[in-house]
Amino acid sequence: MVPIFQEISITLRHTIAAQVKDGPRDIDMLEWFTRTALELIGQSGLGHSFDSLKGATVNPYSKALKKPSVSGIVFASDRPAHYRASPALVRLTVPRLLLPYVVKIGSPKFRRYIAEMVPWKELHEVLRMVDIMDKTSIDIFEAKKKALLMGDEVVLQQVGRVKANMAASEEDRISDDDLIAQMTTLVFVATDTTSGALSRTLLTLAQHPEAQDRLREELKQAKADKGNLSYDDLVNLPYLDAVCRETLRLYPPATFSVRTARKDILLPFSTPIKGVNGAEMRDIVVPKGTNIFISILAANRNREIWGEDALEWKPDRWLKPLPSSVTEAHIPGIYSHLMTFLGGGRACIGFKFSQLEMKVVLSVLLESFRFKPCHEIVWTMGLSAPRIKDSKDETYQLPLNVELISGEGN
Repeated sequence: MVPIFQEISITLRHTIAAQVKDGPRDIDMLEWFTRTALELIGQSGLGHSFDSLKGATVNPYSKALKKPSVSGIVFASDRPAHYRASPALVRLTVPRLLLPYVVKIGSPKFRRYIAEMVPWKELHEVLRMVDIMDKTSIDIFEAKKKALLMGDEVVLQQVGRVKANMAASEEDRISDDDLIAQMTTLVFVATDTTSGALSRTLLTLAQHPEAQDRLREELKQAKADKGNLSYDDLVNLPYLDAVCRETLRLYPPATFSVRTARKDILLPFSTPIKGVNGAEMRDIVVPKGTNIFISILAANRNREIWGEDALEWKPDRWLKPLPSSVTEAHIPGIYSHLMTFLGGGRACIGFKFSQLEMKVVLSVLLESFRFKPCHEIVWTMGLSAPRIKDSKDETYQLPLNVELISGEGN
């Protein structure tokens, strides 16, 4: 996948270089990272190109993806008691709790008719988003299915799971609707989290120019020694890896998640706490069906685990052995003693894919451009997305000042 990632990243580099060839300018990097992340999962996961990245025209699917992803809470560090619910899905939070019951009423056509009749702007906006995403997924699925039936071996390599499902017995086969739903979910999650992680990493490097220069030098030296960097080359660059790990620790793309207990369990505490009656408690009974909110952000920033500097961005912490407080904490995450990609049977299946995307894109862009902050940015909670602090424009965006480094980016 590295060659595909590099080709897409180089196209992005050329497009940005054309915009700054006459001098530095402010560019919304969130828009470009969203388009790039969509193209990365499209080409490598589905064998489909959503966006050439060569012009200002944005694929409707990309626009639709970003609208639900901005659903969260905007939190400004200087206003800790202030939060603002963002559009569409967040305003539908309470009605969404009724979905398990609503889907049992009538036929899908009837439910859609009722939804269209309800005078609710946010609901209609979500319907339009879903329509675009669903239609695109169906078109891709049908095109690949048709090509497989015609014996297209290239398509077989790209979407072998589709053919395996077509060949399965009736009992084991996943319905086309379920496959399409999985496609939509995969593309949405892969695009949204990667664009958010890349945006946060680049902003953080812009805010720490010494770290940006240090990383650029590591990348330039590696390319001078080895030429185009392979998978092994990229994953073995220590400072690039440290920058990615530290950013994913301090700024996870998803700040919390929800899980439901499938049976009665006894949940132990990491340290004893006192109950309301003053008695010491070491665990708590969690009944089956209980919804549990997992604070990824709190776990990754726990001072008892990561030390008093847990709220500071320090990539160098990953360049030496981690303290015993980290290694012995037994955090159940699948990645670097963190909860960023969760853990267990429902952990993120694409965490290695996401890390590789980040490293390839950063390796291409940092070689050619210098990035500087140009606005104060605040981020949503939930699925993190940036916007300009106190701006009347509530569009989610990440403007950065981009400067072409002499002799590069051509």
